[in-house]
Amino acid sequence: MEQRNGKPAELKQISEVVWELPTTYKKGMLVPARIYGTKKLIDAMDPGVYNQVTNVACLPGLQKYSYCMPDGHWGYGFPIGGVAAFDTETGVISPGGIGFDINCGMRLVTTNLTIKEVEPKLKELVNTFFQTVPSGVGAKGFVKINQSQFNELMVDGSKWCVENGYGWKEDLERTEGYGKIDWADPSKVSNKAKQRGVNQIGTLGSGNHYLEVQVAQAANIIDEEIAKKFGIHSPDQVVIMVHCGSRGFGHQIGTDYLRIFSGAMKKYNIPVLDRELTCAPFSSNEGQDYYKAMACAANMAFANRQVILHRIREGFSKVFNTSAEDLEMNLVYDVAHNVAKVEEHDVDGKKKKVVVHRKGSTRAFPPNHPELPSLYKQTGQPVIIGGSMETGSYLLVGTEKAMEDTFGTTAHGSGRTMSRSAAKRQVRGDKIQKDMESKGIYVKSASMQGLAEEAGFAYKDINEVVKTLKIAGISKPVVQLRPRANVKG
Repeated sequence: MEQRNGKPAELKQISEVVWELPTTYKKGMLVPARIYGTKKLIDAMDPGVYNQVTNVACLPGLQKYSYCMPDGHWGYGFPIGGVAAFDTETGVISPGGIGFDINCGMRLVTTNLTIKEVEPKLKELVNTFFQTVPSGVGAKGFVKINQSQFNELMVDGSKWCVENGYGWKEDLERTEGYGKIDWADPSKVSNKAKQRGVNQIGTLGSGNHYLEVQVAQAANIIDEEIAKKFGIHSPDQVVIMVHCGSRGFGHQIGTDYLRIFSGAMKKYNIPVLDRELTCAPFSSNEGQDYYKAMACAANMAFANRQVILHRIREGFSKVFNTSAEDLEMNLVYDVAHNVAKVEEHDVDGKKKKVVVHRKGSTRAFPPNHPELPSLYKQTGQPVIIGGSMETGSYLLVGTEKAMEDTFGTTAHGSGRTMSRSAAKRQVRGDKIQKDMESKGIYVKSASMQGLAEEAGFAYKDINEVVKTLKIAGISKPVVQLRPRANVKG
């Protein structure tokens, strides 16, 4: 495993943006590893990615390839940006391939306001959200529910929110899987996890989570026809993006099952190259229990973002003295990042059910896919890719090429280039805040240290990431969105 400048000597360029490490690269690899990226991204790729993506390639039942998207960087066990599809009979399920923040995801909301109309009230708007959408470590939400109600929410996800007045019926079809994973079972979730989660509905949390006011400038609308179908139809139109997940609830479920899986690996004699790859046979009792508990966390995350959307609508309505309906505050889509789902895909020319792990990666289903709502049958699935708070984000759309090449998957964001601790050593949070305001971006954070961790220079160039996706054909850019204000955890 010789490496040159961090890049393995065995790394072979398959196409302009697809690179491969063969099974001969590491003993035990069952399939090759594929990494997506332009030469610029690959040259700067975290060396840990190559080690982790090839470790994953050694896991039982893995199909076709072990993948890493262009926003890839080192993570727990699997690289962040990792994609792995396992045979449902012979394969495994691994918390490391999903992440601790189960169903960390993105939600995009339109308005009919322009930035010219919003600008005078931008600070008032952000200050309102800072009060009504709690952020930071340990933040508690305004939705007060008992344990029985939380059990219902774990099962019904966004549906529970809409039925209890926190959203519109139309929001459900504009959420991945209609905001609900059917196989959730609260009996597979520990009491400790439930205690951590019951008070966290409607909260951002910390880290790279945010609520951001963005603008779709005319020059940045790449596909006008699809943009209009997604609700982006006017120059300088204001939209809102939310990035958060299942908070401490999902983290506790991950922690609980890592312990359970440690015993399962001995029981089923599963060797791994890294203890962080702890897993269990998907078909085993342990594997199925985790799958059902993971679904509970995913449904909580859908509900969390749904309640935040409710608060966003309330905030805009209050500040502009106009109803959310009249402001056309429609959900474009809600996509999950950290989740595993059983899906049917073509493998070696045959339809096959596989459990697709997406960790820091996004589903990118094409037009006419059976899981898409009628609203997006013609366009394909909206894909939301968040950038750093200084650089902007993208709205894309899924493609048939993604189904063929990456199990219907694309990137999820720009991806880190340095650790949070390294970023903090280089800059103070208050300096970033001032610098961003001088650029016309108003930011309010629960923590100045947290703000320093999320400095723009700590992330990859999102334009280079999206360029990779476009060239590879695994998602198609629709609109680039520029930040104007941000609430950070």
